[in-house]
Amino acid sequence: MEKALQDVRILDFTHVQSGPTCTQLLAWFGADVIKVERPGTGDITRGQLQDIPNVDSLYFTMLNHNKRSITLDTKTAKGKELLTELMRKCDVLVENFGPGVLDRMGFPWETIHKINPKLIVASIKGFGPGPYEDCKVYENIAQCTGGAASTTGFRDGLPLVTGAQIGDSGTGLHLALGIVTALYQRTQSGRGQRVTVAMQDGVLNLSRVKLRDQQRLAHGPLKEYSQYGEGIPFGDATPRAGNDSGGGQPGRILKCKGWESDPNAYIYFITQAQVWDRICDIIGEPDWKTHPDYATPPARLPRLNEIFARIEQWTMTKTKFEAMEILNRDNIPCGPILSMKELAEDASLRATGTVVEVDHPTRGKYLSVGNPIKLSDSPVEVTRSPLLGEHTDEVLREVLGFSAQQIADVHASGAVDGPRQQAAE
Repeated sequence: MEKALQDVRILDFTHVQSGPTCTQLLAWFGADVIKVERPGTGDITRGQLQDIPNVDSLYFTMLNHNKRSITLDTKTAKGKELLTELMRKCDVLVENFGPGVLDRMGFPWETIHKINPKLIVASIKGFGPGPYEDCKVYENIAQCTGGAASTTGFRDGLPLVTGAQIGDSGTGLHLALGIVTALYQRTQSGRGQRVTVAMQDGVLNLSRVKLRDQQRLAHGPLKEYSQYGEGIPFGDATPRAGNDSGGGQPGRILKCKGWESDPNAYIYFITQAQVWDRICDIIGEPDWKTHPDYATPPARLPRLNEIFARIEQWTMTKTKFEAMEILNRDNIPCGPILSMKELAEDASLRATGTVVEVDHPTRGKYLSVGNPIKLSDSPVEVTRSPLLGEHTDEVLREVLGFSAQQIADVHASGAVDGPRQQAAE
């Protein structure tokens, strides 16, 4: 079956996480992603957090599925020549270098646009124009500077970063949308353009409800936050709210049966107004349905700690899965806290391709995430990540049309690595 992006060729100069997240998503949709790596070392994550000696790390393999790898030394004259030719043959160049690196390589936007006016150049940076635009940024820095950390954690504790990679992977997802949008616009304009996403901007976009709350503070306390019911005054900035819901329906994480020994024996429980009567019946408080202190959402807001403490008395008598089964019968919003182990073993996630098993020639079989976006006419087959430089000769031959002698000359020039070890299929 035809792939959504099968006629799109991506020149992938990304590394670590943010950029590879973007290009992997495009590769899953069928784009020919050519990952350009440094001879000898490649993407730094090949050797980071290795669990098996001398084997590409899971950090690398889980971010570079469905791609081809070539090695290219862009500091050499021949390397620059090859890069120029690849730019002429590709639709998109994606990079997440530090600020100014592409310019120092001799390829500022103006030069690239002259080489190939149709080429889309997509970039991830830490910050947009402003006082910090030249600063280097990593995941946790992005979470801190984008507003997520200041609003995560408990009121009396330190700001916290989340385990979800909203800085790196979140920005990569934003960039992928920008690239697809630019490709669509090119069908009308015939021109390439620059696409940029700053990690700070991406995190702030994902934290927008907290910017909403910052503005609400000007008009009074945030009544759905626990501290309102505790009579604690609000400051001038959106506070950390623990596990309070970020929406209009109050919610909390509550203990379930076995919480004393299982760190994930919890459930998230939302007291949605439409099902309040059923909640009261289930937890054994039928009088709350008509009691003036509990019958309406505004009356409940200053009493949320008491209400959730009572609900927790009930959830502690059930496992998280038993509680979910009972609550879902009445459409009461809830969700168990699922560990990574439980997710890895979830048969339904494997059936939908959200979790996939991949076979690697040196690593063997491992689990990875699959494409979270499902297209009915563009099914995804997740293939393994490439070995370093595995497709150098293939790309020179297929993309640039080089003969065997020209390929040999390129190797002799030192612009690429020597012959690469081919994967054992």
